[in-house]
Amino acid sequence: MMLQFSVRNFRTFKERAVLSLIASNYDKDTREVENIHIDTDFNLRILKSAVVYGANASGKSKLLEAMVFMRDFVINSSKDTQKGDSINIEPFKLETESEKSSSEFEVIFIYSNAMYRYGFEVTREKVLSEWLYHKPKTKEIELFYRDGQKFEVHDRNFPKGATLAKEELVRDNALMLSVAAQFNDKSAGQVLDWFKGLGTISGLDEEGYQGFTMGRTENPKYKEQILELLKSADLGIKDIRLLPLDISELPKHLPKEVRETIEKEMREDDTKFISDVLTTHRKYDKNKNYVGDIQFSLDEEESSGTKKFFALTGPVLDTIENGSILVVDELDSKLHPNLVCKIVSIFNSKELNPKNAQLIFNTHDTNLLSSGLFRRDQIWFTEKDKYGAATLFSLADFKSEVRKTENFEDNYIRGKYGAVPYLGDFDNLSNFKLLHSHENEG
Repeated sequence: MMLQFSVRNFRTFKERAVLSLIASNYDKDTREVENIHIDTDFNLRILKSAVVYGANASGKSKLLEAMVFMRDFVINSSKDTQKGDSINIEPFKLETESEKSSSEFEVIFIYSNAMYRYGFEVTREKVLSEWLYHKPKTKEIELFYRDGQKFEVHDRNFPKGATLAKEELVRDNALMLSVAAQFNDKSAGQVLDWFKGLGTISGLDEEGYQGFTMGRTENPKYKEQILELLKSADLGIKDIRLLPLDISELPKHLPKEVRETIEKEMREDDTKFISDVLTTHRKYDKNKNYVGDIQFSLDEEESSGTKKFFALTGPVLDTIENGSILVVDELDSKLHPNLVCKIVSIFNSKELNPKNAQLIFNTHDTNLLSSGLFRRDQIWFTEKDKYGAATLFSLADFKSEVRKTENFEDNYIRGKYGAVPYLGDFDNLSNFKLLHSHENEG
């Protein structure tokens, strides 16, 4: 489980921003059983979900992008870059000093009954520093610390690292952790596995993960789980079926070698290429008597909300099954607020989420604030100052000013917590008036 994520000098975040998933003591009697996992090994109360609010361009998506960058750089830096390649990092650009400075990322998490603290500091040219600490029980142990190309390595607990440092096998634009995992270091492999379980998806475009969900429906067990979610969402769907690709439907201008490759792979696995999902609905006569079933094309006949909810079921169920983490940008896009509540309630549920998977997402849907699903320490806000730098803060930071019985939604809309747009006077837009006057003259 993720305990804390922090980022500095990345995109809109100039100063260090910290997202904590450690439950506060302030709300101990609020949704303690549902929303919190108690880790007895480390005596920690860990939140199973967190939501981020903020005005447009306030930084809430950039926070999630920071997680994506860290994950991708950890997984790929040792194999996708060569010596001299630049690092695809984007610092805060609205200040002359910060755009030339390094960016920093750190995450603290529990995996396989051990706590890890891992982070790094990078520029576009190289890794400036990197560190990994391991806490099997009560004492934190340094596995390695990197300062440029100088490495301090704990030989016994990180043996591969000592060899890699001695033989100078870690490039200045690659992470020691990534290289050590390639050389089968146990601790590095554990950390890498945790990052691989950090799922990130965009709520604005479900096409990127709809294929994953379609693949899950080929397994009868997973198909039943997906159908159960679809039925509970009251979408009128009683069954789903994959429609295999018809070779005759392939474009005529498709290169011969591409067509032959597709034909060969379809002969080996006829479920590999799917053209659509068919949803089954009940059909009635004019007297409301059931007369049979009818199938709709998911792509062409179902609503955009139905398509997105179907696509989400795969990643949600996979995350729940593996006890991992799902990060979603704009979860509420295209979905009714009740469906968003349904997804959040699954993660918060002790019964439905026995492996304590976590959900982190951003949204504009203020209905969630009055849904009773969240504690104050699960609600976060991003806000930009007048110089364009974003800050991240929690509703729990307002504990002296905000009672837990207050209407969080009304307070947020009224601007009590900040993180809302400061709008100008739309009634006095001089250029619009000028345009309108010219039209009248014409």
